[in-house]
Amino acid sequence: MSDTGYGDFEFERKFFVRDLPVDVLRGDVPDLIVQSYFLAAEGYALRIRLQGPARVPLERGAVDDLTVLAQNADRFTFCALTAKGPAAGGTRYEAERDLDVAVGREMVRLGGSKVVKYRHSVWLGGDGWVIDEFLGANGPLIVAECERGGPVTDLVIPDFCESELTDDPRFANESLSRRPYSGWAEQYEEELRTRGPRWLTDFGTNERA
Repeated sequence: MSDTGYGDFEFERKFFVRDLPVDVLRGDVPDLIVQSYFLAAEGYALRIRLQGPARVPLERGAVDDLTVLAQNADRFTFCALTAKGPAAGGTRYEAERDLDVAVGREMVRLGGSKVVKYRHSVWLGGDGWVIDEFLGANGPLIVAECERGGPVTDLVIPDFCESELTDDPRFANESLSRRPYSGWAEQYEEELRTRGPRWLTDFGTNERA
């Protein structure tokens, strides 16, 4: 829940990233995230998320969802059940409740459509960013997100961001759990080549860093 007067609403903008900005991350150790969607329809989603520090070196060869879950069963330190409403203008209802990690791990193992990714966190200027490096059927997708306690306006957009995805439902995690990026990556790349990058103008001034 937001403590800024907006209740259970989250504010974020997201961007397509072609290559992991290793110079920005400076060798951070990411978290491993396994998400299982038990409902994903008409913009609504019900999700269980497991999260914990990734092993070093990263296990890039383990791309099967259940294999990743089994090999990292002892790594997860956080689990939550989240209910989400449809996104609109960079805003989305999101209510979360912590779960026991062992219970959540078994629920993820037993059901739902899954997304597996590494999450890198970095501060850029006055904003916290997360950079999600997707594994499995969603590789090699990389998405950067900036989240604030209120509307994400007048944003300084890092130069590693190639185009805005905030209003593109294909890149919502619940959509990726049902229709993985690898199946339409070439289509998106062709779109990007044809129309060029997009930057939404409904959020004040965009400044490229």
